[in-house]
Amino acid sequence: MSEFPPLADDVRTNRISRATTAAGPVKSADRTIDVLELLAGAPRRLTLSEIHRELGVPKSSLHNLLQTLVSRSWLETDERNSTYAIGLRALRAGASYLDRDPVIEAAGPLLSQMRNELNETVHLARLDGSDIVYLASRESAHHLRSSSRIGRRLPAHATALGKALLAVRSDEEVATLLPKDLERLTPDTVTDLETLIGELNQARRDGYSFEQAQNTPGLGCFAVAVPGRQPAIDALSCSVPLVRLIDEHRPQIVSALVHAAEELGHIARRQAR
Repeated sequence: MSEFPPLADDVRTNRISRATTAAGPVKSADRTIDVLELLAGAPRRLTLSEIHRELGVPKSSLHNLLQTLVSRSWLETDERNSTYAIGLRALRAGASYLDRDPVIEAAGPLLSQMRNELNETVHLARLDGSDIVYLASRESAHHLRSSSRIGRRLPAHATALGKALLAVRSDEEVATLLPKDLERLTPDTVTDLETLIGELNQARRDGYSFEQAQNTPGLGCFAVAVPGRQPAIDALSCSVPLVRLIDEHRPQIVSALVHAAEELGHIARRQAR
């Protein structure tokens, strides 16, 4: 029996099986990607038995695959080869993605400018399936502030960033994109599709999205989709602790987000050509 508690449900649901979505997959490549995605989403190191249980790969084949990935530094293991985690080579691949994307590169100065203007934490994120992935961030200088590590994934329906990107899609597209059961991250997370559509309609009217404590208790967040791609896949956000969020601050936040998104949109348009 494993010494670890069972994996959280989101580790399972965030892993996409290439075997059922790709045409004519190569089994070994398929398994390799599944292993990397599983370990990238796991909150801790996993044992061979846990990986076997999650993926259903025969233990003998799985052991050889894990050792190959360890030898190539895509995975790391302990001295007893009993647990596994993502390795340094995976970091290199992720860094290459960040370094070579012109939108991410252009967002850096804009995020710094917004952070300096608002003194609140600001983010750039991208829609990936039914999740958003954080690509860049600048933290507030306040002692009480939010933070999100680069590469972190969150359900789109529970974030202002995700709502901003869902709002530029039709209700039918949203219903198709999202899972049937919407995950609850906090007591305030909207998990009813009809209620979510109502929030998206409000975001369409306002030109920005806002959520309050739906993914982090005590935190409010504003977001604006970056124009330029049809539909938009990137969004900018500003997160503010609710104890510091006063009515006079809201127009300043929205204005800064809209201005930065428009500037960044010019980059996205050039990339899409």
